[in-house]
Amino acid sequence: MLQIQDTLISLDVIEKKFCCDLSKCKGVCCVEGDSGAPLTDGEVDIIEQEYENFKPYLRPEALKAIEEQGTWVIDSENDKVTPLVNNKECAYVVFEGDIAKCGIEKAYFDGKTRFRKPVSCHLYPVRVKKYRDFTAVNYDEWEICKPALRLGMHKGVYVYAFLEDPLVRRFGEEWYSELRIAAESLLNSY
Repeated sequence: MLQIQDTLISLDVIEKKFCCDLSKCKGVCCVEGDSGAPLTDGEVDIIEQEYENFKPYLRPEALKAIEEQGTWVIDSENDKVTPLVNNKECAYVVFEGDIAKCGIEKAYFDGKTRFRKPVSCHLYPVRVKKYRDFTAVNYDEWEICKPALRLGMHKGVYVYAFLEDPLVRRFGEEWYSELRIAAESLLNSY
């Protein structure tokens, strides 16, 4: 583990190489899993406020699920998460051919909303968990991401570098700068 400010970061975030390969995984991380995407309290408010802006991007079955469940739900672990369609994909998923993408993010890139997507989605395969005295930043290893590990090895891109934008979004520039310096020092020591 590496400590930066009040976070403890798994060495996997620094040492593993990773680069999403949508052509291989098809965005299945938005479809598989036990629950919807984790949401912060602030994101719950933003999704409620911005819903009408990205609603036109969503599929009819997603709109129905959101109408029945709400723009967010509480899961079995008492966490706020995105609703699911038929207990499967996130309600905010859209499909481009056979690739799952985020409808919220599509609206964001079209300038229709100020909200890009939940930070938990933006950070994946990193998961963040707040504890009383610190925040844990861990790499979540999942079979479906094997193509991303291969592409990361091929391109020589580490998890922390691949996720620079979302890590800055979540923790700030100063934190990321400290992480980058520590990671480079650690990797150069091998």
